[in-house]
Amino acid sequence: MTRDLGKAIESPRRYSFANLPRSITWSEVEQMLQKVDRRNAVGKRDYAILLLLVTYGLRALEVGALTLDDIDWKRDRLHIRGRKAGHSTAYPLSPPVGEALLDYLKHGRPEKSERVVFFEAYAPYNPLSRVAVSMRAKLYLHKAGIQVSRPGSHTLRHSCVQRLVDSGFSLKTIGDFIGHRTPDATKIYAKVNIQALREVALGDGEEVL
Repeated sequence: MTRDLGKAIESPRRYSFANLPRSITWSEVEQMLQKVDRRNAVGKRDYAILLLLVTYGLRALEVGALTLDDIDWKRDRLHIRGRKAGHSTAYPLSPPVGEALLDYLKHGRPEKSERVVFFEAYAPYNPLSRVAVSMRAKLYLHKAGIQVSRPGSHTLRHSCVQRLVDSGFSLKTIGDFIGHRTPDATKIYAKVNIQALREVALGDGEEVL
């Protein structure tokens, strides 16, 4: 046709929360972690980053903004400040995460006066950006051969949440844990809570709802 009718075509209706969170299984998480070469500085840094993402469901921005002052070694606490919800969160510092951070700080982090934890691997050693953090996650997902739409740091954040859902934690608890601003942001994970959905389908579902 000589005339473009594209503007006359209505776009399909898009519904809120129509998509599923792009998480991967925990066995795939372990498969991805095994692809990190922890014998060099880059691997030590990346391993600590991946553990932070998948253990606490942190955003790439929060990992990039992490400082030495946010790690309380005496009390085994990890502080995440300036979250999207406008508050800070203190997590117990899990032994695997603590060991990975210590290994990087002692044997991988460049000697810089800045208090930021993660730096680029090559001079001039700038602090690692939010985009760079997400790209590290994307790299190892590809290395492990894991197929997922839009791979990156949010894939590991979703995987952390999926594990919490599978463990039976309430959506309110999960939302508080990962720093959601409102309960609405956590609603999408109700779609992957298979056990609760099964109870709703098989009974009156009042206890679940």
